[in-house]
Amino acid sequence: MNSASPAATTVFSEPDRQATATLSLRWFFFFFFVSGFCSLLYELIWLRLAMAEFGVTSALAAIVLSTFMGGLGLGSWISGAFIRRRGEQIRRPLRWYALTEFLIGISAIAVPYELLAGRRALEATGISASSAYYVASAACVALALVPWCACMGATIPFAMLAIRRRIASEAQRSFSFLYLANVLGAVAGATLPLLLIEINGFQGTLQIGAMLNGMLALGAFALTLRPDAGTKDESPASIEAPAAPRERNPRLLLLLFLTGLTSMGVEVVWIREYTPYLGTMVYAFAAILALYLLSTYAGSQAYRYWSRGAVREPAPVWVLIGIAALLPLIAADPQARIDAWLRLLLGIAPFSALLGFVTPMLVDRWSGGDPDRAGKAYAVNVAGCILGPLLAGFLLLPLINERWALLILAAPWLLIGVFPRSVLTPSSPLNFAKRPLWRAALSYAVLLAAIAAVPLSRGFEDIFPQHVELRDNTATVVATGEGMQRRLFINGVGITFLTPITKFMAHMPLAFLDRPPQNALVVCFGMGTTFRSLLSWNIPATAVELVPSVPKLFGYYHSDGPQLLASPLAHVVIDDGRRYLERTSGQYDVITIDPPPPVSAAGSSLLYSKEFYAVIKRRLRPDGIVQQWLPYGDAVVQSAVAQSLKESFPYVRGFYSVMGGGFHFLASNRPIPNWNADQLVSHMPASAIHDLMEWGPQPTPQLQFRALLGNEFSVDALIARAPKAPALQDDRPVNEYFILRRNNSPASVR
Repeated sequence: MNSASPAATTVFSEPDRQATATLSLRWFFFFFFVSGFCSLLYELIWLRLAMAEFGVTSALAAIVLSTFMGGLGLGSWISGAFIRRRGEQIRRPLRWYALTEFLIGISAIAVPYELLAGRRALEATGISASSAYYVASAACVALALVPWCACMGATIPFAMLAIRRRIASEAQRSFSFLYLANVLGAVAGATLPLLLIEINGFQGTLQIGAMLNGMLALGAFALTLRPDAGTKDESPASIEAPAAPRERNPRLLLLLFLTGLTSMGVEVVWIREYTPYLGTMVYAFAAILALYLLSTYAGSQAYRYWSRGAVREPAPVWVLIGIAALLPLIAADPQARIDAWLRLLLGIAPFSALLGFVTPMLVDRWSGGDPDRAGKAYAVNVAGCILGPLLAGFLLLPLINERWALLILAAPWLLIGVFPRSVLTPSSPLNFAKRPLWRAALSYAVLLAAIAAVPLSRGFEDIFPQHVELRDNTATVVATGEGMQRRLFINGVGITFLTPITKFMAHMPLAFLDRPPQNALVVCFGMGTTFRSLLSWNIPATAVELVPSVPKLFGYYHSDGPQLLASPLAHVVIDDGRRYLERTSGQYDVITIDPPPPVSAAGSSLLYSKEFYAVIKRRLRPDGIVQQWLPYGDAVVQSAVAQSLKESFPYVRGFYSVMGGGFHFLASNRPIPNWNADQLVSHMPASAIHDLMEWGPQPTPQLQFRALLGNEFSVDALIARAPKAPALQDDRPVNEYFILRRNNSPASVR
């Protein structure tokens, strides 16, 4: 549409113009608040759906998050370039924004099917090697996510162009305005979806996101149908904002890259540092993410107020970023006797607020309201966001502890603060004036204090006087204790201990077979007790473990561990258990599953769901037996797990543990014999009987099994404890999402 003729032009007074501009800004804020909410909702759910299809591994998580961020950066860059080349022809930028929101809404429905199609395509290829599988998985994830994430990244440049056309007075700071709204929406997106998932499941929550994006598309399109601020259209010839001053210093882009790299890198370190205090539930991870985003919002809001009149940021801001990045040295130190949530606040909020201040400041200064330059700047920031987790998770943490990793990530900011002229040119307003001697001395003192703070602080592993510590890209593993008091900790969470329970996980299903077993598989290695018991039957045994360092500690818990690992019957696979079962062609007589505690741990439902049991059935011989361990949980969890087993297998039996503290389920496609203790023992070789009796608790093997058989319970009665609970499925992980029902019931998930 061309510019309106004089006769058709509406005349607005100055107050009317201001009121209309304020109303338009509120609309833009609303659009980007909801858009930020939906983007994080999709990120959380798509990550989980990708793990269900391709495996719960650190590498896969890095692939998904990098793909998501890469799509955002690509979309921002491309849309900015498109605006630069075709800006004069873009009459209604809000309609382009509306189109991107509409496409994002479609992605909520399309991506789950794309991920499923990718997994089926991988199955058809027969790829079994882990490296090749990761490459193929990455390709599938990229094809599924990048186009839609690019639409998300394109929203900011198009909205910036619309603001430039409609509200010229806000053009220069338009990025920070949209960034502020987007981050606040992301705070809601880190928390509210957890409640929606509990009620509606993943698919239902994605549908809510799709409806919200559709609402944004309609709202933005409707806004283009009304004249604003005295103009009948958004013709660039009539209302293009005057060019704002821009800073040409390319080192601003380096700072933007560093803000992305540091923020996402330290987030990976935070997960390991705070897990001992917060646990492994989805709510713990959500709390870290929400506090990070909320603090970022506070910093961005502070920048918006500050930038109304200031032209130069406070001189100490850069070194303060480095200092704030090191605050977890205090907050996560077990010597500090403070509440877990105070640890989180102290360790995360100051750093996130400072980056929330400088990131939009840098983009505003580089872009001056130009959508093309803002798109490039945002893409550079996203590139840092992609590299940060890879650097922290796959290079730093496997080699050094969390405290030294923090120092390395904080080092660029400490050095910039101490030597500002090495990065910031004298012509840049970001540079400091010549510093007085006292300020230079103070800067050097801060740098030395930061370096000294690392060896003076303590990590979780240091609370154990004697321990073995191993690190890899997945976790920090600590083995400690002596005799029967040995313990295993993964990222500070106690996983298991030496107990007859883990022996029964092997001996019980093997003894119930009505023929000599040929082989067996255990999912989750732990201390290796179940794997060791399987080998005592003198059959080939395979153990699948996600954390590479865990099997290396087998000899710490069992003196014969190294000898057993050298046996031709022993096979240890480092992989996600579900993914291994999907890509292997092997068949097993017994598959025993011991998911890591607690029952509410993030991702644990993927080892209890109907979809998982469907995979198991393809790898189980017709008369084979599955042993599923459930470490309690509330009535809903118990019912949901029992239902998923009963709906997957025609024959299911349940037994309380002989030591208390959980349930053994046996499931099969054939009837499970109702044998007595003497019959079960008669099926065992002497070496297996010896292993069963190693730790008791009963004096004879017959009494061992008699105690177990006396603990049998009705699976139907367990289901009846919560008859309205759905069977546990990938889409309804009721064990992981429980806040609403726990607040409405005295029973709690453990």
